[in-house]
Amino acid sequence: MNIIQIEPYKVYGHNKNLEFLKKLGLTTIGIGFLFFMISLTGVSNRQTLLFFFLSFGLLTAGSIFYFTIQIKEAPAGIKNNRIFFDALTSRKAIAWLLGIVLTGFYVLLYWFPETLQNLVNLVNPLSYTLRGTAADRWFLYGSFYTTAVIIMAIRMIAKYRHNRYQIIRSVSVSFFQLAFSFIIPGILVSLNKPEFYFNYFWPLKFQYLFPDEIKYLTSSGGALGYFMIFWGAAMFVIATPVLTYFFGKRWYCSWVCGCGGLAETAGDLFRQNSDKSLKAWKLERISIHSVLIFVVVTTSLLWINSASNGKVLGTVSQGFAEWYGFIIGALFSGIIGVGFYPIFGSRVWCRFGCPMAATLGMLQKYFSRFRITTNGGQCISCGNCSTYCEMGIDVKSYAQRGQNIIRSSCVGCGICAAVCPRGVLKLENLPREGKYNQVD
Repeated sequence: MNIIQIEPYKVYGHNKNLEFLKKLGLTTIGIGFLFFMISLTGVSNRQTLLFFFLSFGLLTAGSIFYFTIQIKEAPAGIKNNRIFFDALTSRKAIAWLLGIVLTGFYVLLYWFPETLQNLVNLVNPLSYTLRGTAADRWFLYGSFYTTAVIIMAIRMIAKYRHNRYQIIRSVSVSFFQLAFSFIIPGILVSLNKPEFYFNYFWPLKFQYLFPDEIKYLTSSGGALGYFMIFWGAAMFVIATPVLTYFFGKRWYCSWVCGCGGLAETAGDLFRQNSDKSLKAWKLERISIHSVLIFVVVTTSLLWINSASNGKVLGTVSQGFAEWYGFIIGALFSGIIGVGFYPIFGSRVWCRFGCPMAATLGMLQKYFSRFRITTNGGQCISCGNCSTYCEMGIDVKSYAQRGQNIIRSSCVGCGICAAVCPRGVLKLENLPREGKYNQVD
């Protein structure tokens, strides 16, 4: 008599043999974070280089080690197991606590920077090496920001390692954040040149077309300053429409922008928390275009004031600029945009406040070749695409009808296509004919 042996059900994503190594990685991360906390007391001021490596070094090494173990733990494939039950990713108490901590950090950074001086001192070795000068609060922030993008990009690569598009995207945002937003500006400071960020331009970096900023760049930067002005203007006037025509807004929002880079890496944990309601969509359209109008008006007023040598508008234009910088630059993009990742999702700033996203969105919707095509006959209405859309788009409703997705808010991250179990969705750059395939 033949006896059939049934192999026990194997649960992928949990390997007891690797549990010790995962705990070792998490312990290393915890020790690195502990040294960050110790640095707040000022003890690190005596041995800044040592504490820098014990904090940044251990945190980075532990994270890379932990994510490497995750790769070995299960077969390739996107694992969102228990994402709606985990306290951190489902708006439970720990998520609110993290949101409060992040928000508190921004409040201290903007309004009480003296409380962070010991942490600023911690990155002095890196600042002297890169910039030849002592660190300030913005260099501290840049160090944290860049470290977070790189570490979480490694996590993205581990999670989506079977998806070539996601790997390229993660490498791209890491490169632009590290090189264009951190290393190059630091080198410019060491050369006594203006600290310029080449991956930002008007209207996102609204100051770069302000008259006073242009005068500063030309007077302080010399020939390089003139190149910076040309670069910013060319990127907005030439590169933005051309690249958006061929690739949609994803070329910037998902491949280059530092704000999008953090949202796509560190914010990947919270993309399911974005509001998908019709009310949110209506608010989004009003809010983001209002910000774009605000920055256009502010820039125009400043130029009128500059042309009249301050005789026409006086301090009115400057007041507009200050309020824009405070409300949009500090409160919206920083405190709300990043501090509330665990509660509202990772793209709050990009959806409701970024003027660059508004500009790119209009170009994408009406002039671009980019669209997400759908095969409605294969859709099983699982809802994964809508659930994990960080921009709050109800992708499933388009897929069910077999209708192309041509939403101005879509950043082309490709996660909807990645999580689809049937291959219904595809990111494509096709001729504009047939782009709007309206389906009854």
